[in-house]
Formats: sequence, structure tokens, C-alpha cells
Amino acid sequence: MTDAPNPLLESPTLPYQVPPYDRILPEHYLPAFTEAFAQHRAEVEAIIADPAPATFENTFVALERSGALLDRVAHAFYTVSSAHATDEIQAIDEQLAPLMAAHEDAVKLDAGLYARIAAVRARLDDLGLTGEDRYLVERWYRETTHAGAALDDDAKQKLTALNQRLSTLSTQFEKNLLADTNDLAVVFTDAAELDGLSDGELSAAAVAAAERGLEDSYLVTLPLFTGHPYLESLTRRDSRERLLAASRARAARGNANDNVDVVREIVRLRAERAELLGYPSHAAYITSDETAGSPEVVHDLLRRLAAPAAANARAEQAGLQALVDATDDPYPLAAHDWPYVTEQVRREKYDIDTAALRPWFEAERVLQDGVFAAAHRLYGVSFTERHDIPTYHPDARVFEVSDEDGSAVGLFVLDLYTRDTKRGGAWMNPIVSESALRGTLPVVANNLNVPKPAAGEPTLLSLDFVTTLFHEFGHALHGLFARTTYPHFSGTSVFRDFVEFPSQVNEMWLMWPEILDSYARHIDTDEPIPADVVERLRASETFNQGFLTSEYLAAAWLDQAWHSLSADEAAADLDVPAFEAAALAEIGLDNPLVPTRYSTTYFAHVFSGGYSAGYYSYIWSEVLDADTVEWFRENGGLARENGERFRRRLLGVGGSKDPLEAYRDFRGRDADIAPLLKRRGLES
Repeated sequence: MTDAPNPLLESPTLPYQVPPYDRILPEHYLPAFTEAFAQHRAEVEAIIADPAPATFENTFVALERSGALLDRVAHAFYTVSSAHATDEIQAIDEQLAPLMAAHEDAVKLDAGLYARIAAVRARLDDLGLTGEDRYLVERWYRETTHAGAALDDDAKQKLTALNQRLSTLSTQFEKNLLADTNDLAVVFTDAAELDGLSDGELSAAAVAAAERGLEDSYLVTLPLFTGHPYLESLTRRDSRERLLAASRARAARGNANDNVDVVREIVRLRAERAELLGYPSHAAYITSDETAGSPEVVHDLLRRLAAPAAANARAEQAGLQALVDATDDPYPLAAHDWPYVTEQVRREKYDIDTAALRPWFEAERVLQDGVFAAAHRLYGVSFTERHDIPTYHPDARVFEVSDEDGSAVGLFVLDLYTRDTKRGGAWMNPIVSESALRGTLPVVANNLNVPKPAAGEPTLLSLDFVTTLFHEFGHALHGLFARTTYPHFSGTSVFRDFVEFPSQVNEMWLMWPEILDSYARHIDTDEPIPADVVERLRASETFNQGFLTSEYLAAAWLDQAWHSLSADEAAADLDVPAFEAAALAEIGLDNPLVPTRYSTTYFAHVFSGGYSAGYYSYIWSEVLDADTVEWFRENGGLARENGERFRRRLLGVGGSKDPLEAYRDFRGRDADIAPLLKRRGLES
């Protein structure tokens, strides 16, 4: 550590209060957290020590003003720890996890603070508070109670120890998964083994191998989910088998980065914590403060969808096997064959080769003329790239977002490419949270894991990556458009089973005619995708939905199964593969040709992310999404007035009102499940 000032502790000077990443060194983070913890604790203690009776202003507004430094430091660090986790950053993350958990508990479980919160809440009807102010009191009371603030001192002490240990385990899970994902990336020594990949994909594999010092080789990195986009294209069964086997083996028993014991301890401690807090299971604890309300409601939905999805998958399987049997070289279909043979059927039935569509999806054009263009038409916003604002990695790009009248909306950061230091999957996170109280505008980041081609070669996206880019940008818009008084409600600070709704809605625009025609232009000829191909794409929207719905529901059910265990059940010496098999058999999603989208040892959403007992959120939110798509279609689609309604009544409120109330305000009624059933081919 040098004697120079810690840039994280200086007053923000960059536009939009962006962290000065060009001056931040790894050794700056822990001292900054230490100071931020102390400052926040002092601010909270001052609220508690105030001799005046608790009021909305001296308790809730004061709480919302507190912790500004900690928020800045935490956003700066966790952006890096997920997107550029070098060995130094990982070591800091491991040290930080229990410290952060302890600090959060010190605030949320403080008896003096809880007494002030409860005192105001008890007089709530007499205070004349409305809107966001009233909701702030309700949420602080609910969240602190839910966190355990009403427990006695002995129980709080036990709870704090549980939370600290769980934070350490979640960090360990993510570290193990990142290391094993890198270790198990598949090395091919002959381009013939990768027959079927495009020149750009081969180039990306060669670049990845060269970056690891492997000469004359090709390295295929693994995505977060079980499958792999290349399984659709690889003509050789042995290559497909190697790729899927490597993906499914991540962090399994016997690997150098084994997550089995980590998972078992996480499940046990979460169940113990739920019991301590008065709930029969972790799933009951989590869903009690979501829109679903209880695990039983979630289970009812998953079971309702599982049977028809599994039946559709079996019908699809029979069709695939029949196609293989009719070839000159028949073989019994395996899980690693499904994506490839599915593409053959798609070509035969719909005359569509999704791999051949990549030349129409050049990344920069998708971004500018697709993602940004749709947002401009709907919401009137414009995007200007800024090269003067430092980022945490050279691949991260910064765009200033301006409203129709030229006023500032915020900053959008895009980090497109995969690297060994980035965790898998795709996500949005805030770098600066919006709040009128603090005078901050939002800075949000989207991360994807697109393989990076050699210098000078275009980045051609698969249709799945195009969908992901639109999806994650929906989260970004939610973060950019929210305009709240209090940081508690900024951006995507909504219930977990509602947060995916805006992002899923944004996916609709990728196939909207005027948007598709704008961005889906051939890289060499500038010709649009032929109209008949577009029509066949639309006609095939329910194609393979049995598989896709089943693999998702299997993961959602697996999450519920682990987290529905009581403390006594979770204390047993559970065999992870056997538990998985039994859980999937129970709901009828144990088809060996349709593996769960995430298996336990690499299910980062629920064991190191924020989706524990909440992975159902995607299908839960999709009920709202599908119903909203119907509304847009009925009301003129991509129209400026429609975008304004969606922005003001849903995106713009952030977490400042009950999400289902916000939905009813937008839609005029509760959501109907029928559009979702139709979309996924589950009407029967």
C-alpha cells in the first residue's frame, strides 16, 4: 500500500460518480471497506442515540442517507469481483464475505434501531404518509423483521454466525466453480474435431487456446448452463460428448474444485437459519417475502407446467430418434446429440439453420441498430459512447444515455466478451445506484460471455446471444429508468420473483419487424434476413419447447427440493447425485436425454447468487411478460406512447411500490397465464 490517498475514499469527481477504476488498486478495497463500515455504523448509531422520539424524518430518511460511502465502495468492488476476478480480487472477496455479512447483521439486527422502526410503523396510519414514504416504512419493518431483528440476543448471535459462514461458503462455491469451469474447458488439437463451427467460432477457440499458451490447439470454454451453443453445430458425436461431459462434471465430487461438501453445508445452514427465524424451510422463509408468498404456490405452478412439458419433450425425443434411425448411420440418441439433431429437424421442418444465421447478427449492429434502436423508438432515449470514463477492464465500454429532451438518464456499461476472470452467464449490476435523496443518477453494467474472435475479425452472435443481449438490456433499462427518492428502491430493487419481468419483455423487440430489419443485416452484403426465413423463425417459436421448458423446470424444481428440506432433513449426510435423481423423478422430469439446465454443483444462481429458492422467478415473471407482450400487440406494438406507459408505470417506479400493484396500474388487471401456456406449447 502506498502513502497516496485511497481513491475509493475520495469524494467522487468523475461524471455520474463513476469509480476511478484507473486509479483503484486491489489493495485499496479492504481499507476502503473498513472505513465505510465504520462510517455507516456511526451514522446508524447516531440515529439510535437521537433522544427525540422516532419519526419518519429522523429514522427512515436518516437511514436512507446513511451508508453512501459503503454503497459506493461495494458497487465498485462487486462489479470487479464478478467480471474480472483475478487471484488478488478473489482473495479479497473471501476475506470480505464474512465482514460484509457481519456488518449487515449489525445494522439490521440492532435492537435499538428496530425499536425506532417499529415505533414509527405502529403509528403509520396516523402520520399522513403516502406513496413511496409509506412504502419505505412498511418495507424497512418487514425486511428487518424478516432478517431476525425481533429475535432475542442469543438467537441473534447464532443467526449472525450462520450468516457469516454462509457468506463464506457462497464465495467459496463461486471460486470453485470459476476455477473448475476454466480447468474443464475442452482442448481440441485438430480443427476437424470442431467440424461444423464457423470460421469466427474456430478463431475464438484458437485465440482462447493461445491465451493459455496452447499452440496449434483450440480451446472451447464452458458457459454457465449445462448445454453449450456449439452442440447445435458440431458434426462429430465424440466432440459433442466431450463438451457436454465436461460441462456436467464441473465442481463434482473428486474434482480439484469440488463443490459437493460446500453445497451440503450451505443447504444445512440455510435450513437451520430458517428454523431459527420460525420457518419450516429456507424455501418458506424466502417466498414469504416474495410475490408468490409460499413454496406451496410455487410448487403448484411448477407441477402444473411439468407434466405437459415432459410429455412434449418425449414426443420431441421420438421425432429426433426417428430422424436418426432413418440415416445411414443410426444410433441411440443421447443428451449430447439432442441439440444437433434438433437443428437437423428444424432445417427439415422449417428450413432454418440457426447456425447459418450468425452472419446476420454482427454484434455492433445488433447493439446499435437493434437494442439501442428499440429503446430509442419506445422511450426516446439516445446513446453516445464515452471514451473518457475509466472502466475496470479494457473490454468494458461506456455509453451515456440521454432523454428525448437532452437531459441525462445515466450511463450504460457493456462488457461483452468471456475471459477466465469473469464468472459464467450473463447479468446486470449497478455501479452507481439512482436516488433523488443522494443526488445520484444510475450507472448500470451488462455482462455477457461471448467468445472473442481474433483481432480484426467481426463478432458474430448466435440467436441465443442476441436474445441474451436484449434480455440483459431489459434489466439495464429497469435500472436506468427508475426514478425514486430513496436508494432503498433504486433500479431493480424489487422482489426477486418480479425482477426478471422487465428483461423478458424487452426480448420481444428482437423479432419485431422494423427492429429486426434494422439490425439483422448480412455482414458482407448488408442484405436483411429473407422475409421467408423470418416467417419460418416465427412459425418455429414453439419448436423444441418441450426440451427447453423441461430443462428449466427441472432446475427450478431442484432448487425448491434442496431448499424445502427441514433442518433435520438437511442435517442428513445427503448424497448429491442421488438427491438430484430422486427430486427430478418426483416431478417427472428425470429424462436422461433432457438434463437439468443447472446441476447442483454448478448451480451458481442459487448457491452463490441471489436466487436461492427463487429460480422459479423466471417462469413466474414470464406469466407477466407473456401477458404484457399481448398488451403491446393489442395496442400498436412499438409505439412511443406504449413505451412511455411502460416506462412511467412500471420501469420508472423501481421498487417504490408493490410490484403487482404496479403491474395492475400498467395492465389494468392481474396477469393471465394463458399467453404463457400458448407461448410454450402447454395449452393442453
